[in-house]
Amino acid sequence: MRTEDFRLPRSREANERLHALIPGGAHTYAKGDDQYPEGLAPVISHGRGAHVWDVDGNRYVEYGSGLRSVSLGHAHPRVLDAVRGELDRGSNFVRPSLLEARAAERFLATVPTAEMVKFAKNGSDATTAAVRLARAATGRPRVALCADHPFFSVDDWFIGTTPLSAGIPAATTDLTVGFPYGDLAATEELLTRYEGEVACLILEPAAHTEPPPGYLAGLRALADRHGCVLVFDEMITGFRWSEAGAQGLYGVVPDLSTFGKALGNGFAVSALAGRRELMELGGLRHSGDRVFLLSTTHGAETHSLAAAMAVQTTYVEEGVTARLHALGERLAIGVRDAAAAMGVGDHVVVRGRASNLVFATLDDRHRPSQEYRTLFLRHLLAGGVLAPSFVVSAALTDADIDHTVDVVSQACAVYRKALDAGDPTPWLGGRPVKPVFRRRA
Repeated sequence: MRTEDFRLPRSREANERLHALIPGGAHTYAKGDDQYPEGLAPVISHGRGAHVWDVDGNRYVEYGSGLRSVSLGHAHPRVLDAVRGELDRGSNFVRPSLLEARAAERFLATVPTAEMVKFAKNGSDATTAAVRLARAATGRPRVALCADHPFFSVDDWFIGTTPLSAGIPAATTDLTVGFPYGDLAATEELLTRYEGEVACLILEPAAHTEPPPGYLAGLRALADRHGCVLVFDEMITGFRWSEAGAQGLYGVVPDLSTFGKALGNGFAVSALAGRRELMELGGLRHSGDRVFLLSTTHGAETHSLAAAMAVQTTYVEEGVTARLHALGERLAIGVRDAAAAMGVGDHVVVRGRASNLVFATLDDRHRPSQEYRTLFLRHLLAGGVLAPSFVVSAALTDADIDHTVDVVSQACAVYRKALDAGDPTPWLGGRPVKPVFRRRA
């Protein structure tokens, strides 16, 4: 299909309905139709494995499934069987169920660097609970977060640091400070400047680049020396780096860590885990001031915990992390070769760990470009590839990846034409895609 012939009339109509009823037209900003070329934001009907179908009847090979949450593929049979096994038994009770103990035991066996765990429904609640716990344990007000990582929470302590800070008092934002990833000297300077004020260092232990040698161990030593809590946000690295997250791969143990996304394969479950001494401050078996750690009506929903246990079992028994890496390596090599063959290898750039690939679209001066991203996405969509990133799921096949590389090759041929013309505008089909974090709509 030619890109100019690709139309999504039912999706357009559905997007209008969504915007009329839901602010932003989606429940996650990263899923907004402003993240896609104008008129080409598919509204999904259903998914199975590594494929999704839109309401117009088009089938896509999907990447970044559920914002990295569906790592096993949609409607995975082992997960669905576990969920079905709980549905007829009730999903929520006035007291804990034994399933909560089993789920906690399973999680702590998977992430043995943690001693206690508490479940919730989303990542923001878990990371905010970690921040609150660190403040309570240290008696300090400031949060130091890695300024190079894009997202930690919807709550004020983080969102106040972004361009979407409307409605957040400056007094709250002033208590959050940033440090650069990989720079121990700059982090130590920050901790010295705010000596005795920083409750925690919070960061993704790894992202699109590997941690410099000794970096995570150096952060551990800095946190110990300055008396603050070290928090690893493992929402993305959990399961994709290893079953036990980045801490399991790199051998550096944080005080607290947060997990989500891949943990439930699309079902809503997240986790705050860490040292018993800290976690117990949110419990009933200590004599100090109580911390309101996590208290969620639906945090122990039985079918979501069953899904999480099935995910962990599947990862271990089927070697899922290794499969994600192998699939990602195949995809990265294919995309890089296709881009190079079309003369745009310096402009369509694949980055990140093989299990967590993203791509950058650069203009003729090698600057990140939303216009060129729009051009690229238009051609991927028309070719049946839905790829806001190149984050793989274990359900992908070699044929899926081969198809993706073929479509990327066609997109790169057009990319080359736009670079030669010095202007991608004729290939955009409307306004360019927009960054999520921007001040104005």
